[in-house]
Amino acid sequence: MIKSAEWICSPIDIGEVCPIFSKDIRVSQSIKKAELTISATGVYEARINNRRVGDFIFAPGLTSYKSRLQYQTYDVTDMLEKESILSIYLGKGWYRGRISANDKVINETDGAVIAELVITCNDGSKECVITDNSWNVSTSRILFSDIYDGETYDASAEIKELGNAVINNNIAKSTLIPQEGEFVKEQEKIKPVKMFTTPKGECVIDFGQNIAGYVALNIMANKGEKIVISHAEVLDSDGNFYNENYRSAKSQLEYICCNGHQTYKPVFTYFGFRYIRLDECPGNINLDNFTAIAVYSDMKRTGYIETGSKKVNKLYENTIWSQRDNFIDIPTDCPQRDERMGWLGDAQVFAKAASYNYNTKKFFGKWLGDLRAEQRENGSVPDTVPNFWLLSRSSTAWGDAVTIIPWRMYLMYGDKKDIEVNFDAMKRWVDFMTNDSLDKYLWTCVDDSEKMWRKHYGDWLALDAPMGSYRGITSDGFIASAFYAYSTEILIKAGKVIGRDMSEYEELHRNIVSTFKKTFTEYFTQTECVLALYFNLTDHRAETAKQLNDMIVSNGNKLKTGFVGTPYLLYALSENGYAETAYSLLLQEEYPSWLYEVNHGATTIWEHWDGIRDDGSFWSADMNSYNHYAYGSVVDWLYSVAAGIQCVEEKAGFKEVVIAPVPDKRLGSINASFDTAYGTIKSAWHYEGDKVFYEITTPVKAAIIIDGEKQSVESGSYIFR
Repeated sequence: MIKSAEWICSPIDIGEVCPIFSKDIRVSQSIKKAELTISATGVYEARINNRRVGDFIFAPGLTSYKSRLQYQTYDVTDMLEKESILSIYLGKGWYRGRISANDKVINETDGAVIAELVITCNDGSKECVITDNSWNVSTSRILFSDIYDGETYDASAEIKELGNAVINNNIAKSTLIPQEGEFVKEQEKIKPVKMFTTPKGECVIDFGQNIAGYVALNIMANKGEKIVISHAEVLDSDGNFYNENYRSAKSQLEYICCNGHQTYKPVFTYFGFRYIRLDECPGNINLDNFTAIAVYSDMKRTGYIETGSKKVNKLYENTIWSQRDNFIDIPTDCPQRDERMGWLGDAQVFAKAASYNYNTKKFFGKWLGDLRAEQRENGSVPDTVPNFWLLSRSSTAWGDAVTIIPWRMYLMYGDKKDIEVNFDAMKRWVDFMTNDSLDKYLWTCVDDSEKMWRKHYGDWLALDAPMGSYRGITSDGFIASAFYAYSTEILIKAGKVIGRDMSEYEELHRNIVSTFKKTFTEYFTQTECVLALYFNLTDHRAETAKQLNDMIVSNGNKLKTGFVGTPYLLYALSENGYAETAYSLLLQEEYPSWLYEVNHGATTIWEHWDGIRDDGSFWSADMNSYNHYAYGSVVDWLYSVAAGIQCVEEKAGFKEVVIAPVPDKRLGSINASFDTAYGTIKSAWHYEGDKVFYEITTPVKAAIIIDGEKQSVESGSYIFR
């Protein structure tokens, strides 16, 4: 068991240089099996005889470190020889890097590793090697590495012996847990599309795709020559390299060459980028020297969509890329700037789309464990998990991730354990809202409208926001009370799934809904109409739907919603008789719209509808990510409404399905597939003239609804003409 080993650290302070912990291994018998278990306060890479152990990038992963620190176990049977050297390289990573600087309890912990190698010999005997003060420590050629700021590597640096490791008894072993999440791995390898000189005279390389990852070098060079690389997502209106939106993140790579042919890629950092600028490089550099490597959690792809619109297809592809780039062990907001936090609001609005695109059960399951670990005694949860920024608030629509995501996991995968392990946290969140409000059966608080960073984020980045504000005009009390009702409704459903008596919360929900309807008798924004419809908080559905539709049509078939309203907007329309308007929003190409971004060259989803304006100027340098998946939540509408692939709540996990496609001639066609535990569901339609043709395949019992007519079928393929 790894907990029998000791935490070991360097005997001296070596500053920014990444240390190597090593041990000579001598095996007296022939080996039947060998397993190596490791963890670290930072990120590690293990090698045996200089061969990398495993393919997990940034092990041991990102968790809420004060409570949960993963360890990994690798089968190294085929790597060990009679005499071997086991080496563990250690970087700061998230644990001790600038990203966690606010959390002194974590960040000021010494860099340390803990490991155990168990060797089972053919004669049945076992030999065990654990980390202790007999391990050697040396410097490495990684002179600096940080998640935000990049990496410096000197291929000719002298390796200096530092002496024996020191045992660190201040690091708790009680936080060690086995690997829960998906491994982060190297994925797509992308060759650059062009090298060019900007108007400022900069040498820039374009990879054609905004990714999260790093650049691998393959070069001939002389000792002492340098390659210094800066990273960016976009060019400015003049075609110059631009990365002011990275804020304080340096995002720079420095490689100091040795003689001859050499290869290198970063070990303990990653970047968000499409472009790189060669700030310094040898004179013989060309495109063949560079390959971009995408890194993200190794999830199984489960969903695919292709439509008759090339631009909608590009929107879908951009969403896939933004999911990949921000699913690096946790669901981050963005992969490039000095943030990369697990914002709950972004994650909850995207969870449904994410879980159509990829199997996210393990990914979200591990992160929900961190969310539970961060939940406060009063039931509130921080706005980011892990809470590196030590945020003390708990905003509506952000905190509701604790109810929405477990319920979404249950619906997508049908596993009651997703409810059972999270139910107490879900209940405590609802109880927190109940106890936190100034008004019974609503969630209201003191109006800090003069403060930008008040309790709630409101309809974040909505386009009806006053000049200079990030938040739309929909009132915090309206949004918070609506989500209070929604989370309570989810809690009731979840409790019934696992056999709990939910009568108390059913009464609570009735009172919340009743009080909401009495309090909010008029709707003034698109988002208010959307939430009232989607959360079933209005007795006047037809009037509210018409009001929403009129608001959009009178605005030129354009939305004004932000992070809160947008994910439900198309549903609120299509479920209430206005599917045509929903499609008009989807297919809108003028600002603000999804296809506006596509028309402006986006290869991922933007944080702001106008991240790049028509004149080429930028929204701002302060908060302007070009790789932010939240608005990609529109993709779940493509799966579940346009293609019509829907689960039945009573038969969660797609044991039974409803396939109810909603076609529109302007889209032309759709071909969607989704892999479930029971097989692949396919739904396709296309127009020939004014007539629409449907092809549907279901591996399970299904209700197929075509043009309002329902047909119950067993598994099979069906054509409707």
